[in-house]
Amino acid sequence: MKRIFLLIAVVLGFAATTVNAQQQQQQNPIKFGVRVGANLSNWQGETVNSAQNLIDLSDGNVSRKMREGVHAGVYMSIPVGPGFEIEPGLQYSQKGTRLTGKLPWVETEFLNANLTVTNKAEYIELPVMAKLYVGEGFHIFAGPQVAYLLSNKVQAQASVLGFNALNREWDMKNGFREMDFSVVGGIGYQFANGLNLSAGYDHGLNTIDQNGNFETYNRTFKASVGYTF
Repeated sequence: MKRIFLLIAVVLGFAATTVNAQQQQQQNPIKFGVRVGANLSNWQGETVNSAQNLIDLSDGNVSRKMREGVHAGVYMSIPVGPGFEIEPGLQYSQKGTRLTGKLPWVETEFLNANLTVTNKAEYIELPVMAKLYVGEGFHIFAGPQVAYLLSNKVQAQASVLGFNALNREWDMKNGFREMDFSVVGGIGYQFANGLNLSAGYDHGLNTIDQNGNFETYNRTFKASVGYTF
């Protein structure tokens, strides 16, 4: 929890410094906004590639899929020049990955038995984006992001003949890295009434396990809708 407060303090300190410089140079107002959207997340890396080789040997009985999630938070838009803004933010975000499969034995095919295992990671993210407007409302953005792992759970679900046979969840935060660093990039459109749309990609830079034994990284696509006041 102390790390969360420290990260927030860093972002707020950066924002305050930028605001101070901006107020001295320009009359453009600082704006605040809210944002919510959907995530599609997965893991990538050498460990995942090795697992994929085993999945391929299952003859289609097991498949790796992206985990659906959400993100929501607030941001500050700070004009620093014509068509250029700095946008620090604070948001909650769901990431992870998913494996789905079915029992491979012919004798059990009539049971339609399926199993889904989902890694459910929850982060607090602190992005600092540089936004460049390249047209009327249209912009591109990029920048660093640091995230703190709030929780990490593994959920196992099984069904037989369409009925729920298993639904269990385990806490798996131990062994996972608390701090996740990534670079973010994307495109967006800002409407005159304050509404904005964006689509971006988070590319994790450090392994998700704290010892770095598994060459596995977070990868997330995001689609958002926001409103700037």
